[in-house]
This record gives sequence, structure tokens and C-alpha cells, in this order.
Amino acid sequence: MNLYRHTDSRPSATVLLDVLRQKCAYKAIAVPTFQVLVPHRPALEGMWSDMLSHQLPVLPPLNDFWDALPEIFNWMMSGAPVPQRAFIQRGIGEVPVRTRLLPMNIPLRSRSDLEIIRFAAANYLCVDLAYDGSVRRIEPYSLRQTAEGNYVLGALRSDSGEYRSYRVDRIQAATVTSQVFAPRYAVELTSTGPLTVAPSTAMPRLPRIRIAARTRHQGPTYVYRCTVCGRTFNKKRMDGSLNPHKNRRGSPCYGRYGAYVRTKY
Repeated sequence: MNLYRHTDSRPSATVLLDVLRQKCAYKAIAVPTFQVLVPHRPALEGMWSDMLSHQLPVLPPLNDFWDALPEIFNWMMSGAPVPQRAFIQRGIGEVPVRTRLLPMNIPLRSRSDLEIIRFAAANYLCVDLAYDGSVRRIEPYSLRQTAEGNYVLGALRSDSGEYRSYRVDRIQAATVTSQVFAPRYAVELTSTGPLTVAPSTAMPRLPRIRIAARTRHQGPTYVYRCTVCGRTFNKKRMDGSLNPHKNRRGSPCYGRYGAYVRTKY
């Protein structure tokens, strides 16, 4: 489901089906259909939390995952186009921000909250937003820059469905909830398009020497989880981009973006 929802890491239906067929061939099982999976739902429900709760900041409900499967199987098996939703309304002069890396002029104290909000948006989970001294539950949709240079979060109030925009620099805290929302608009908070990876520069081999002590990183450490393979990475700055890496089985992973998990001090 994550591969399907994350437009920045979603492979083509053909590629995903080919990988699924190879995996099933390795396991000597038939390629499943949604109808084949239906009888196994009770078992999945019993294992849902034990399998995944330690891998995600907030575990989405099983129903949210299960209800999306028919659409995903239809897309994968038939190549049907992914349903497109309209973009949420935009203010005059507002420019959408859809890059993987947050703009550098967003205040550091706001970046952690935005990463939490982007994780929630990618998983269709509501957010409890502390703003102007009160907390409201929202459905997050977009990040925009205004003509004045401010960044605003575009969202709907989960109780009334009314559109609201929130100045990013005025957000006091953001907490992911377990409440799922059915998107009424396109979720723009996850980036789109391919990730441009700078080519590595070959460095000359230096003589191996024994170093007496290494200067420890001062400041917080930001933990990100690959949206494809689930591996976690410690980062010295708020940057969700990932270098080429291998999954837990030792195979190359094509995930190049990590979802923010937490900050360690």
C-alpha cells in the first residue's frame, strides 16, 4: 500500500507485478488475488500489531489497508490508471511545495512537525495540530508558499470538513493519530517525480591509521525509516533523502526517501 500511495517511489504496475511474480516463484506459491487473500484476513488481523507496530511511529488500522487492496490489485493486474483527485483550493499567489527536501528557509523548529505531518498525510492519518494555543484535528493535504514568502499547511478540519490554512511557523506541535481519513483531494505533501542522486565522487585511498578519538556529533539525531524496505537511518540533519542501500535480506532497495520517525537527543 505504501508503494501505491507514495507517488515518489511508486513503480509502474508492470514492474511491481513482475517483482511479485518472482517472489512467489521463489516461494513456490501462486501469485495471489484479492479473492485468495480474503480467507486469511482473520489471521492477518491477529498478527497485524505484532508484525508492524515496531516499524512505524503510528500503525494505521488494518481496515484502512484492507479496504485499499481491491483498488491496488486492479491497478497492478490490469494496468488501470490510478484514480486522480482534484487539488485542494489554492490562495492567490500560493505556490505548491512538493520537493522531497523541505526548503532551507523553513525554521528548524518547524521542520520536525512538518515531517510528522508528511508521514501522516502519506498514510491518510489525521493529525492533532497545536496552533494558536488550541488543538484541532485535521486532514493534511498540501504545503504552499505564499506571495509574501510564508509557508502554509493546507488542511481540512476532520469534524466539519472546512478548509483551513495554517502558517507553518506558528504550528506549536503535531501528533499523528490513528484516525484514518478518506482523501477528498489529492494529497500533495509527499513529493512527486524521480529523485536526483548526485554521482559519487571517487576519493583517493588513504593510509589506514589509528585514530585516538573521534569527535562525537553534537546536537539531535533524526531517525528516518525507508518507505520501501523499512530500515531505519540516523541522520545529523532533517533530511529524508536516503543513499543507495540494501534491505534487511541484503538485496538492493530502490527506496530513496525516509519517513521521519523521531528525534534523539
